[in-house]
Amino acid sequence: MTVAIMFQGTGSDVGKSLLVAGLARALTNRGLSVRPFKPQNMSNNAAVTPDGGEIGRAQALQARACRVEVSTDMNPILLKPQTDLGSQVIVRGKIWGNTNTGNYWQKRYELMPTVLESFYRLTEEADIVLVEGAGSPAEINLRSGDIANMGFAEAADIPVIIIGDIDRGGVIASIVGTGVLIQPEEKERIKGVLINKFRGDLKLFESGARIIEEKSGFPCLGVIPFFNQARKLPDEDAVSVQSSQRSERTEGKYHREEVIRVSVLLISRISNFDDFDPLTAEPDVELNFIHPGEIIPSDTDLIILPGSKATISDLVFLKEQGWDIDIAAHVRRGGQVLGICGGYQMMGHTVSDPDGIEGDVKSINGLSLLPVDTVLTSEKTLTKVSGFDLLSKEKVSGYEMHVGVTTVKKNTDNISAMLNLEGVDEGVSYEGGQISGCYLHGLFSSDSYRSAFLSRIKSREASSVSFENEIDATLDALAQHLENSVDIDQIIKLSGYR
Repeated sequence: MTVAIMFQGTGSDVGKSLLVAGLARALTNRGLSVRPFKPQNMSNNAAVTPDGGEIGRAQALQARACRVEVSTDMNPILLKPQTDLGSQVIVRGKIWGNTNTGNYWQKRYELMPTVLESFYRLTEEADIVLVEGAGSPAEINLRSGDIANMGFAEAADIPVIIIGDIDRGGVIASIVGTGVLIQPEEKERIKGVLINKFRGDLKLFESGARIIEEKSGFPCLGVIPFFNQARKLPDEDAVSVQSSQRSERTEGKYHREEVIRVSVLLISRISNFDDFDPLTAEPDVELNFIHPGEIIPSDTDLIILPGSKATISDLVFLKEQGWDIDIAAHVRRGGQVLGICGGYQMMGHTVSDPDGIEGDVKSINGLSLLPVDTVLTSEKTLTKVSGFDLLSKEKVSGYEMHVGVTTVKKNTDNISAMLNLEGVDEGVSYEGGQISGCYLHGLFSSDSYRSAFLSRIKSREASSVSFENEIDATLDALAQHLENSVDIDQIIKLSGYR
């Protein structure tokens, strides 16, 4: 018997990923063997698996909540948007092809056997599988061929719980409306609802919960208070980044001159932006995402060019915002610049795409901040690596996830490699580290390296922040938060676990 339960939302960004992670840790803490599963994800925030595949970052966090290693089976289909109408399709961790929106939605059901095969493999190794939907099952215009919500729930024959976000308003209408729009047999599959992100006195929503139950027929399994520590966990996709500056407030803690101000450019296809979460954990760091149309503040200490799913088009986008001019002025003032992955590629003299990997533009001039040239290739590098920073000698580890080969121009003054990874020099450091770039995602997760890097910007005491421990502590706090507000025993019973 398949023991699993699926969590679908009334819309995107209602907290599905976070709740699945919290429930995964709660059930794991109870002694159950748990696995996360998301049939189809759309995100440019990805993680590398031990066998050199990639899955959505949210499923990697959920696997961590289960205290198990990540697997491509946990997210068999990953869509990585490259344009407004096209995505790279990743199937079981490997590039399956590129497709436009209409073409994929017409053919996606062909991937259902692959999705089910991954799902059933997980059910064989776990007591219970927690399945996360995508978007909303009420998007009935996309119902034909669905593999992400009710289409999958029906194929796997598993029960569903609907999650509504009360913080954005309209939660009663969104839940009741979902029940009205979906098919009767799909409505029967819904065994309960969870109300997420509640602020204030829970008693004030008692009548609201009753109305939902009366109008929808779905029992309420819990009203979950807003979890303030959620900001300490990686975001699923760029929606949350685009709607917030993600700034750690430092007022009252440090003098203005002691605060390290970091500006991350919010390019249109930003990827792996959780690279910067460890920086926001530092109490003397104020990190802001610079939105399109905004200038880079003149008091910025460090500008970071993040990873990109479409380096050439994002380089064009960056220049359209005038950020190249801001960066040049920042460098003249002695400010520091760091590029990671696609951002590193943009910092060179040229980025070439002879095979049209990203589109029709064959070559573009970069920002000429580093003496490198990049040629995009069809082969993708996906690997976990470790090593050390050549300036501080501190250990670093993370993963590489990129297409393209970057070549350093020889005989250039004042440059050196930035890192040594697995015995090989990687990246470039210019002018003693003022300007640097590399392919390593996750480098700031190393506490000792992060402290040494920040100390090069401003003199500061060694940080006491243990980022990885803080992630686990936050997952445990989230698990307890759900134990206090959700009928977890009933969820376990609904999954079929005995």
